[in-house]
Amino acid sequence: MHVVVIPALDGTPMFELSTGAQVFGMERPAPIGVPPEQWYDVRVCAGEPGPLCLRPFGRLDGDMPGLDALDEADTVLVPPTAEKRFDFPPALLDALRRAHDRGARIASVCTGAFVLAAAGLLDGRPAITHWADVDELARRHPSVNVQRTVLYVDDGDVLTSAGVAAGLDLCLHLVRRDHGSRVANVVARYCLVPPHRDGGQAQYVPAPVPSPTSSGFSASLDWARGRIAEPIDVATWARAAGQSPRSFARHFRAAVGSTPLQWLAAERVRRARELLETTDLPVEAVAAHCGFATAAGLRRHFGRHVGTTPHAYRRTFHEPVHETDGR
Repeated sequence: MHVVVIPALDGTPMFELSTGAQVFGMERPAPIGVPPEQWYDVRVCAGEPGPLCLRPFGRLDGDMPGLDALDEADTVLVPPTAEKRFDFPPALLDALRRAHDRGARIASVCTGAFVLAAAGLLDGRPAITHWADVDELARRHPSVNVQRTVLYVDDGDVLTSAGVAAGLDLCLHLVRRDHGSRVANVVARYCLVPPHRDGGQAQYVPAPVPSPTSSGFSASLDWARGRIAEPIDVATWARAAGQSPRSFARHFRAAVGSTPLQWLAAERVRRARELLETTDLPVEAVAAHCGFATAAGLRRHFGRHVGTTPHAYRRTFHEPVHETDGR
């Protein structure tokens, strides 16, 4: 079983500490072929001697596992630290380096990025933290390629997220990496949040598309989803929304965070992932069902968004389709 260890420090916020436990640890009905006991074993450990006070009013004490727990971790998720704290326990930094050196995946939420940077795990890498702290991260750690406009960064074996709710996006992204979109969507439904939002390039995930707050654009997105297999151009889409193409494109970017065609490509790739996981359709048929003119077009966009090929993705996440015998 995949072991996720979350080291808590004095002053760690309760919300972000519980985010990882919620996404990785809560029992929930499993989708077909993925028993819940095969998902994650989540452990919270003390990152320094306790008792530990959690913001704003929690407390961790008693017989908690220590930093030795990181020696068994497949993933270490470092939550935020106390505000303006930069004196991290050397034992924690050493444990993080050991875990990374033996191949564990290391991730941080919000100002947990400062802990990873202090351990040297972000040197030469892209990384993100809360928008209010990106300047401080860049000042204290000039060797880190600090990002400023994204929700989370996936750099392979080291991942970072922006603050608060962005940690939930990152955790759902990890579930998708490990178990595919169907499991991630099940987890998202139980967390009562939109399905995991993805996008971008291989090994680097830029800002996922925010959920639109405008009912008009919600209707426009639903309109496009209902026609995902058809050719859709901005002019037709704008006409359906009752706007000029230029006005529609401008308002779309402001409300959704990307251009209409960028959003459409990401949505088509998302649908392709589902079909690759849950059907035996040939890749050419998957491309047609998702609105790509050719299998080559699907492969090009799939590689850009997911970082692999449709065939490789299917080999990893496909759920066999069982035919009944009619009895």
